[in-house]
Amino acid sequence: MKIHIKNGRLIDPTNNIDTRADLFVAAGKVAAVGNAPGSFSAKRVIDAAGLVVCPGLIDLSARLREPGFEYKATLESEMLAAVAGGVTSLACPPDTEPTLDEPGLVEMLKHRAKTLNLAHVYPIGALTVGLAGEQLTEMAELRDAGCVGFSHADVPLPDNQVLWRALQYAATFGFCVWLRPQDGYLAKDGVAHDGEVATRLGLPGIPAFAETIAVATIIHLMRATGTRVHLCRLSTREAVAMVRAAKRDGLPLSCDVGIHHAHLSEMDLGYFDSHCHLLPPLRSARDRDALREGLKDGTIDALCSDHAPVDEDSKLLPFGEAEAGATGLELLLPLTLKWALEMKVPLVQALARITQEPARILGLDAGHLSEGYTADVCVFDAEHYSKVSAAALKSQGKNTPFLGIELPGKVRYTLVQGRIVYDAGTG
Repeated sequence: MKIHIKNGRLIDPTNNIDTRADLFVAAGKVAAVGNAPGSFSAKRVIDAAGLVVCPGLIDLSARLREPGFEYKATLESEMLAAVAGGVTSLACPPDTEPTLDEPGLVEMLKHRAKTLNLAHVYPIGALTVGLAGEQLTEMAELRDAGCVGFSHADVPLPDNQVLWRALQYAATFGFCVWLRPQDGYLAKDGVAHDGEVATRLGLPGIPAFAETIAVATIIHLMRATGTRVHLCRLSTREAVAMVRAAKRDGLPLSCDVGIHHAHLSEMDLGYFDSHCHLLPPLRSARDRDALREGLKDGTIDALCSDHAPVDEDSKLLPFGEAEAGATGLELLLPLTLKWALEMKVPLVQALARITQEPARILGLDAGHLSEGYTADVCVFDAEHYSKVSAAALKSQGKNTPFLGIELPGKVRYTLVQGRIVYDAGTG
Protein backbone atom coordinates (compact mmCIF):
# COMPACT_ATOMS: atom_id res chain seq x y z
CA MET A 1 0.00 0.00 0.00
CA LYS A 2 1.19 3.50 -0.82
CA ILE A 3 0.93 5.78 2.22
CA HIS A 4 1.59 9.49 2.50
CA ILE A 5 2.28 10.77 6.02
CA LYS A 6 2.10 14.55 5.76
CA ASN A 7 2.69 17.63 7.90
CA GLY A 8 4.48 15.76 10.69
CA ARG A 9 7.63 16.57 12.62
CA LEU A 10 9.99 13.97 11.18
CA ILE A 11 12.68 12.79 13.61
CA ASP A 12 15.32 10.29 12.50
CA PRO A 13 18.33 10.17 14.87
CA THR A 14 20.39 7.98 12.52
CA ASN A 15 20.17 10.50 9.69
CA ASN A 16 20.26 13.50 12.07
CA ILE A 17 16.84 14.70 10.89
CA ASP A 18 14.50 16.80 12.99
CA THR A 19 12.31 18.87 10.72
CA ARG A 20 8.82 19.21 9.35
CA ALA A 21 8.69 16.88 6.34
CA ASP A 22 6.43 14.39 4.61
CA LEU A 23 7.12 10.67 4.48
CA PHE A 24 6.15 8.47 1.54
CA VAL A 25 5.81 4.70 1.87
CA ALA A 26 5.43 2.15 -0.92
CA ALA A 27 5.90 -1.63 -1.20
CA GLY A 28 6.80 -1.86 2.45
CA LYS A 29 9.70 0.57 2.20
CA VAL A 30 10.41 4.26 2.62
CA ALA A 31 9.86 5.62 -0.90
CA ALA A 32 10.94 9.19 -0.15
CA VAL A 33 11.36 11.83 2.55
CA GLY A 34 10.29 15.37 1.78
CA ASN A 35 9.08 15.33 -1.81
CA ALA A 36 6.95 12.61 -3.38
CA PRO A 37 8.64 10.36 -5.92
CA GLY A 38 7.46 10.63 -9.50
CA SER A 39 3.94 9.32 -10.23
CA PHE A 40 3.35 8.56 -6.53
CA SER A 41 -0.36 8.21 -5.80
CA ALA A 42 -1.20 7.51 -2.18
CA LYS A 43 -3.91 5.02 -1.30
CA ARG A 44 -3.91 6.28 2.30
CA VAL A 45 -3.03 9.76 3.56
CA ILE A 46 -2.26 10.33 7.24
CA ASP A 47 -2.32 13.93 8.41
CA ALA A 48 0.37 14.08 11.10
CA ALA A 49 0.00 17.79 11.84
CA GLY A 50 1.06 18.34 15.45
CA LEU A 51 2.47 14.79 15.63
CA VAL A 52 5.96 13.29 15.62
CA VAL A 53 6.91 10.79 12.91
CA CYS A 54 9.89 8.63 13.84
CA PRO A 55 11.33 5.15 13.25
CA GLY A 56 9.45 2.34 14.97
CA LEU A 57 10.73 1.73 18.50
CA ILE A 58 13.09 -1.16 19.20
CA ASP A 59 12.87 -2.86 22.60
CA LEU A 60 15.83 -4.84 23.91
CA SER A 61 13.95 -6.83 26.56
CA ALA A 62 10.35 -8.00 26.22
CA ARG A 63 9.20 -11.26 27.70
CA LEU A 64 6.38 -12.59 25.51
CA ARG A 65 5.72 -15.52 27.88
CA GLU A 66 5.44 -18.06 25.06
CA PRO A 67 6.14 -20.89 25.10
CA GLY A 68 5.21 -22.14 28.54
CA PHE A 69 3.70 -19.23 30.47
CA GLU A 70 0.53 -18.49 28.54
CA TYR A 71 -1.39 -17.95 31.78
CA LYS A 72 0.70 -14.80 32.24
CA ALA A 73 0.46 -13.60 28.64
CA THR A 74 0.21 -14.84 25.08
CA LEU A 75 2.27 -13.97 22.05
CA GLU A 76 -0.76 -12.35 20.46
CA SER A 77 -1.63 -10.17 23.46
CA GLU A 78 1.94 -8.92 23.87
CA MET A 79 2.48 -8.29 20.16
CA LEU A 80 -0.70 -6.19 20.15
CA ALA A 81 0.67 -4.34 23.17
CA ALA A 82 3.95 -3.78 21.32
CA VAL A 83 2.43 -2.12 18.28
CA ALA A 84 0.05 -0.10 20.47
CA GLY A 85 3.20 1.26 22.11
CA GLY A 86 4.88 2.04 18.80
CA VAL A 87 7.32 -0.88 19.19
CA THR A 88 8.02 -2.49 15.81
CA SER A 89 10.97 -4.72 16.79
CA LEU A 90 11.72 -6.49 20.06
CA ALA A 91 14.20 -8.91 21.52
CA CYS A 92 12.90 -11.65 23.81
CA PRO A 93 15.03 -13.35 26.51
CA PRO A 94 15.47 -17.14 26.52
CA ASP A 95 13.81 -17.92 29.87
CA THR A 96 10.68 -19.50 28.42
CA GLU A 97 9.47 -23.05 29.12
CA PRO A 98 11.10 -24.87 27.46
CA THR A 99 14.16 -22.65 27.32
CA LEU A 100 15.24 -21.24 23.96
CA ASP A 101 18.23 -23.57 23.75
CA GLU A 102 17.39 -25.54 20.61
CA PRO A 103 17.05 -24.34 16.99
CA GLY A 104 13.59 -25.89 16.62
CA LEU A 105 12.19 -23.86 19.51
CA VAL A 106 13.65 -20.65 18.10
CA GLU A 107 12.23 -21.37 14.66
CA MET A 108 8.82 -22.16 16.16
CA LEU A 109 8.76 -18.86 18.05
CA LYS A 110 9.76 -16.87 14.98
CA HIS A 111 7.13 -18.68 12.88
CA ARG A 112 4.41 -17.96 15.45
CA ALA A 113 5.39 -14.31 15.55
CA LYS A 114 5.48 -14.06 11.76
CA THR A 115 1.99 -15.49 11.39
CA LEU A 116 0.63 -12.74 13.65
CA ASN A 117 2.00 -10.23 11.14
CA LEU A 118 2.68 -7.56 13.75
CA ALA A 119 6.08 -6.60 15.20
CA HIS A 120 9.44 -8.19 14.35
CA VAL A 121 10.65 -10.64 17.02
CA TYR A 122 14.34 -11.34 17.61
CA PRO A 123 15.02 -14.22 20.03
CA ILE A 124 17.99 -14.18 22.38
CA GLY A 125 19.28 -17.74 22.68
CA ALA A 126 20.21 -19.47 25.93
CA LEU A 127 23.89 -19.42 26.81
CA THR A 128 23.75 -22.84 28.50
CA VAL A 129 21.42 -25.80 28.03
CA GLY A 130 18.28 -25.27 30.07
CA LEU A 131 19.96 -22.22 31.65
CA ALA A 132 21.45 -24.76 34.05
CA GLY A 133 24.91 -23.18 33.87
CA GLU A 134 26.73 -26.37 32.93
CA GLN A 135 26.75 -27.24 29.22
CA LEU A 136 27.11 -24.57 26.55
CA THR A 137 24.45 -24.46 23.84
CA GLU A 138 25.26 -24.84 20.15
CA MET A 139 25.39 -21.10 19.58
CA ALA A 140 26.22 -21.34 15.88
CA GLU A 141 23.12 -23.45 15.23
CA LEU A 142 20.95 -21.13 17.31
CA ARG A 143 22.29 -18.14 15.37
CA ASP A 144 21.38 -19.88 12.10
CA ALA A 145 17.87 -20.43 13.51
CA GLY A 146 17.45 -16.70 14.14
CA CYS A 147 19.03 -15.79 17.49
CA VAL A 148 20.69 -12.37 17.55
CA GLY A 149 22.60 -12.89 20.80
CA PHE A 150 23.00 -15.22 23.76
CA SER A 151 22.02 -14.69 27.37
CA HIS A 152 21.48 -16.34 30.73
CA ALA A 153 18.44 -14.12 31.40
CA ASP A 154 17.99 -13.58 35.16
CA VAL A 155 19.34 -17.02 36.09
CA PRO A 156 22.66 -16.79 37.98
CA LEU A 157 25.72 -18.30 36.27
CA PRO A 158 27.95 -18.96 39.29
CA ASP A 159 30.73 -20.87 37.52
CA ASN A 160 33.08 -18.29 36.01
CA GLN A 161 34.90 -21.00 34.09
CA VAL A 162 31.67 -21.76 32.21
CA LEU A 163 31.25 -18.04 31.52
CA TRP A 164 34.85 -17.84 30.32
CA ARG A 165 34.30 -20.76 27.91
CA ALA A 166 31.04 -19.21 26.70
CA LEU A 167 32.79 -15.92 25.95
CA GLN A 168 35.59 -17.73 24.12
CA TYR A 169 33.02 -19.63 22.00
CA ALA A 170 31.13 -16.42 21.24
CA ALA A 171 34.33 -14.57 20.33
CA THR A 172 35.25 -17.27 17.82
CA PHE A 173 32.08 -16.59 15.83
CA GLY A 174 31.75 -12.88 16.59
CA PHE A 175 28.58 -13.36 18.64
CA CYS A 176 27.39 -10.89 21.28
CA VAL A 177 26.78 -12.19 24.79
CA TRP A 178 24.06 -10.48 26.83
CA LEU A 179 24.55 -10.61 30.59
CA ARG A 180 22.63 -9.16 33.50
CA PRO A 181 25.42 -8.61 36.01
CA GLN A 182 24.59 -10.03 39.40
CA ASP A 183 26.50 -12.32 41.72
CA GLY A 184 23.98 -15.06 42.47
CA TYR A 185 25.42 -15.89 45.88
CA LEU A 186 25.47 -12.30 47.13
CA ALA A 187 21.93 -11.73 45.83
CA LYS A 188 20.57 -15.05 47.08
CA ASP A 189 17.08 -14.75 48.60
CA GLY A 190 17.14 -10.94 48.29
CA VAL A 191 14.05 -9.09 47.06
CA ALA A 192 14.92 -5.39 47.50
CA HIS A 193 17.89 -3.03 47.48
CA ASP A 194 20.03 -3.53 50.56
CA GLY A 195 19.40 -0.11 52.10
CA GLU A 196 17.35 1.80 54.62
CA VAL A 197 13.98 0.97 53.07
CA ALA A 198 14.58 -2.80 53.01
CA THR A 199 15.79 -2.63 56.60
CA ARG A 200 12.71 -0.68 57.70
CA LEU A 201 10.36 -3.08 55.90
CA GLY A 202 12.22 -6.17 57.06
CA LEU A 203 12.94 -7.32 53.50
CA PRO A 204 16.07 -9.35 52.62
CA GLY A 205 18.40 -7.12 50.60
CA ILE A 206 20.48 -7.36 47.44
CA PRO A 207 23.61 -5.21 47.89
CA ALA A 208 24.83 -2.92 45.12
CA PHE A 209 28.16 -4.78 45.08
CA ALA A 210 26.33 -7.92 43.93
CA GLU A 211 26.13 -6.06 40.61
CA THR A 212 29.52 -4.36 40.57
CA ILE A 213 31.47 -7.51 41.43
CA ALA A 214 29.77 -9.22 38.48
CA VAL A 215 30.53 -6.24 36.19
CA ALA A 216 34.20 -6.38 37.22
CA THR A 217 34.36 -10.11 36.45
CA ILE A 218 32.75 -9.63 33.04
CA ILE A 219 35.11 -6.80 32.12
CA HIS A 220 38.16 -8.90 33.07
CA LEU A 221 36.89 -11.79 30.95
CA MET A 222 36.19 -9.41 28.07
CA ARG A 223 39.81 -8.24 28.18
CA ALA A 224 40.96 -11.86 28.07
CA THR A 225 38.69 -12.98 25.23
CA GLY A 226 37.87 -9.86 23.19
CA THR A 227 34.19 -10.85 23.23
CA ARG A 228 31.49 -8.29 22.52
CA VAL A 229 29.23 -8.05 25.58
CA HIS A 230 25.97 -6.26 26.26
CA LEU A 231 25.16 -5.60 29.91
CA CYS A 232 21.43 -5.76 30.56
CA ARG A 233 19.57 -3.49 32.97
CA LEU A 234 22.24 -1.80 35.01
CA SER A 235 20.95 -0.52 38.34
CA THR A 236 23.84 1.02 40.28
CA ARG A 237 25.89 4.20 39.94
CA GLU A 238 29.13 2.26 40.55
CA ALA A 239 28.35 0.00 37.58
CA VAL A 240 27.74 3.06 35.38
CA ALA A 241 31.16 4.42 36.36
CA MET A 242 32.80 1.07 35.58
CA VAL A 243 31.15 0.91 32.15
CA ARG A 244 32.23 4.49 31.44
CA ALA A 245 35.86 3.56 32.20
CA ALA A 246 35.68 0.35 30.15
CA LYS A 247 34.35 2.23 27.15
CA ARG A 248 37.17 4.77 27.47
CA ASP A 249 39.55 1.82 27.26
CA GLY A 250 37.93 0.77 24.00
CA LEU A 251 36.27 -2.45 25.15
CA PRO A 252 33.39 -3.62 22.88
CA LEU A 253 30.86 -3.09 25.63
CA SER A 254 27.28 -1.78 25.46
CA CYS A 255 24.56 -1.59 28.10
CA ASP A 256 20.95 -0.69 28.74
CA VAL A 257 18.73 0.28 31.64
CA GLY A 258 15.13 -0.72 32.29
CA ILE A 259 12.72 2.17 31.91
CA HIS A 260 11.38 1.69 35.46
CA HIS A 261 14.86 2.19 36.94
CA ALA A 262 15.21 5.53 35.15
CA HIS A 263 12.31 6.89 37.20
CA LEU A 264 11.85 4.92 40.43
CA SER A 265 13.93 4.21 43.51
CA GLU A 266 13.66 2.12 46.67
CA MET A 267 11.51 4.89 48.17
CA ASP A 268 8.71 3.90 45.77
CA LEU A 269 8.29 0.56 47.52
CA GLY A 270 6.06 2.47 49.96
CA TYR A 271 4.35 -0.10 52.12
CA PHE A 272 5.23 -3.29 50.28
CA ASP A 273 3.93 -2.29 46.81
CA SER A 274 4.51 -5.54 44.88
CA HIS A 275 4.27 -3.66 41.58
CA CYS A 276 7.72 -2.36 42.53
CA HIS A 277 9.14 -5.85 43.02
CA LEU A 278 11.55 -5.89 40.08
CA LEU A 279 14.79 -7.56 39.00
CA PRO A 280 17.23 -5.96 39.49
CA PRO A 281 15.65 -4.25 42.51
CA LEU A 282 14.90 -0.54 42.56
CA ARG A 283 18.01 1.05 44.01
CA SER A 284 18.73 4.26 45.92
CA ALA A 285 17.84 7.71 44.62
CA ARG A 286 21.56 8.31 43.98
CA ASP A 287 21.69 5.19 41.83
CA ARG A 288 18.59 6.27 39.90
CA ASP A 289 20.06 9.72 39.28
CA ALA A 290 23.32 8.20 38.04
CA LEU A 291 21.37 6.02 35.60
CA ARG A 292 19.54 9.08 34.28
CA GLU A 293 22.81 10.95 33.81
CA GLY A 294 24.42 7.92 32.18
CA LEU A 295 21.62 7.82 29.67
CA LYS A 296 22.04 11.50 28.97
CA ASP A 297 25.80 11.40 28.40
CA GLY A 298 25.69 8.19 26.37
CA THR A 299 27.46 5.89 28.83
CA ILE A 300 24.23 3.87 28.87
CA ASP A 301 23.39 3.14 25.26
CA ALA A 302 19.70 2.29 25.37
CA LEU A 303 16.47 2.20 27.30
CA CYS A 304 14.36 -0.96 27.32
CA SER A 305 10.89 -1.71 28.64
CA ASP A 306 12.05 -4.81 30.56
CA HIS A 307 8.53 -6.00 29.83
CA ALA A 308 7.58 -8.88 32.15
CA PRO A 309 3.81 -9.43 32.41
CA VAL A 310 2.78 -11.24 35.58
CA ASP A 311 -0.61 -12.72 36.39
CA GLU A 312 -2.65 -10.90 39.04
CA ASP A 313 -2.56 -13.73 41.56
CA SER A 314 1.24 -13.69 41.58
CA LYS A 315 1.27 -9.97 42.36
CA LEU A 316 -1.31 -10.16 45.17
CA LEU A 317 1.10 -12.11 47.37
CA PRO A 318 3.22 -10.43 50.08
CA PHE A 319 6.12 -8.43 48.60
CA GLY A 320 8.80 -11.02 49.25
CA GLU A 321 6.69 -13.81 47.75
CA ALA A 322 5.23 -11.87 44.82
CA GLU A 323 6.70 -12.57 41.41
CA ALA A 324 9.13 -9.93 40.17
CA GLY A 325 8.34 -8.02 36.98
CA ALA A 326 6.24 -5.27 35.45
CA THR A 327 4.55 -4.62 32.14
CA GLY A 328 6.35 -2.02 30.05
CA LEU A 329 5.89 -2.32 26.27
CA GLU A 330 3.16 0.32 26.10
CA LEU A 331 5.00 2.60 28.52
CA LEU A 332 8.41 2.63 26.84
CA LEU A 333 7.67 5.74 24.78
CA PRO A 334 5.79 7.73 27.49
CA LEU A 335 8.46 7.04 30.11
CA THR A 336 11.25 7.90 27.67
CA LEU A 337 9.52 11.21 26.95
CA LYS A 338 9.12 11.84 30.68
CA TRP A 339 12.84 11.24 31.25
CA ALA A 340 13.74 13.54 28.36
CA LEU A 341 11.53 16.34 29.64
CA GLU A 342 12.86 16.09 33.18
CA MET A 343 16.49 15.88 32.06
CA LYS A 344 16.11 18.53 29.33
CA VAL A 345 17.27 16.06 26.67
CA PRO A 346 16.42 16.96 23.04
CA LEU A 347 13.73 14.71 21.58
CA VAL A 348 16.02 13.48 18.79
CA GLN A 349 18.58 12.32 21.39
CA ALA A 350 15.90 10.67 23.55
CA LEU A 351 14.43 8.77 20.61
CA ALA A 352 17.90 7.51 19.68
CA ARG A 353 17.88 5.54 22.95
CA ILE A 354 14.87 3.52 21.78
CA THR A 355 15.52 3.37 18.01
CA GLN A 356 19.03 3.88 16.67
CA GLU A 357 21.02 2.51 19.62
CA PRO A 358 18.99 -0.69 20.18
CA ALA A 359 19.26 -1.40 16.44
CA ARG A 360 23.05 -1.07 16.65
CA ILE A 361 23.23 -3.38 19.67
CA LEU A 362 21.08 -5.99 17.91
CA GLY A 363 23.08 -5.67 14.70
CA LEU A 364 20.00 -4.66 12.71
CA ASP A 365 19.85 -2.30 9.76
CA ALA A 366 16.76 -0.75 11.28
CA GLY A 367 15.70 2.09 13.54
CA HIS A 368 15.90 4.71 10.79
CA LEU A 369 13.82 6.12 7.93
CA SER A 370 16.34 5.99 5.10
CA GLU A 371 14.98 5.87 1.57
CA GLY A 372 14.76 2.34 0.22
CA TYR A 373 14.70 0.68 3.65
CA THR A 374 11.91 -1.07 5.54
CA ALA A 375 9.16 1.32 6.60
CA ASP A 376 8.79 0.63 10.32
CA VAL A 377 7.25 3.85 11.59
CA CYS A 378 5.77 5.29 14.77
CA VAL A 379 3.51 8.36 14.70
CA PHE A 380 2.78 9.84 18.11
CA ASP A 381 1.46 12.89 19.89
CA ALA A 382 4.16 14.10 22.28
CA GLU A 383 1.83 16.65 23.87
CA HIS A 384 -0.98 14.25 24.76
CA TYR A 385 -1.09 13.33 28.46
CA SER A 386 -3.13 10.45 29.84
CA LYS A 387 -3.31 8.42 33.04
CA VAL A 388 -2.06 4.87 32.97
CA SER A 389 -4.93 2.48 33.63
CA ALA A 390 -5.17 -1.30 33.64
CA ALA A 391 -8.20 -1.17 31.34
CA ALA A 392 -6.29 0.77 28.68
CA LEU A 393 -3.31 -1.61 28.60
CA LYS A 394 -3.49 -4.17 25.82
CA SER A 395 -0.90 -6.39 27.49
CA GLN A 396 -2.36 -9.33 29.38
CA GLY A 397 -0.20 -8.21 32.29
CA LYS A 398 -1.65 -5.16 34.03
CA ASN A 399 1.09 -4.93 36.65
CA THR A 400 2.93 -1.60 36.58
CA PRO A 401 4.09 0.82 39.26
CA PHE A 402 2.76 3.67 37.10
CA LEU A 403 -0.95 2.91 37.40
CA GLY A 404 -2.81 6.18 37.91
CA ILE A 405 0.18 8.30 36.87
CA GLU A 406 -0.26 10.82 34.05
CA LEU A 407 2.37 10.41 31.33
CA PRO A 408 3.11 12.19 28.04
CA GLY A 409 2.96 10.57 24.62
CA LYS A 410 0.17 8.85 22.75
CA VAL A 411 0.86 6.57 19.79
CA ARG A 412 -1.52 7.33 16.94
CA TYR A 413 -0.24 4.99 14.23
CA THR A 414 2.28 2.18 13.98
CA LEU A 415 3.51 0.87 10.63
CA VAL A 416 5.44 -2.37 10.19
CA GLN A 417 6.90 -3.05 6.75
CA GLY A 418 4.70 -0.31 5.36
CA ARG A 419 1.45 -1.73 6.79
CA ILE A 420 -0.65 0.08 9.36
CA VAL A 421 -0.76 -2.44 12.22
CA TYR A 422 -2.08 -0.01 14.82
CA ASP A 423 -4.45 2.92 14.44
CA ALA A 424 -5.51 4.62 17.69
CA GLY A 425 -8.65 5.79 15.95
CA THR A 426 -9.83 2.23 15.45
CA GLY A 427 -8.06 0.57 18.41
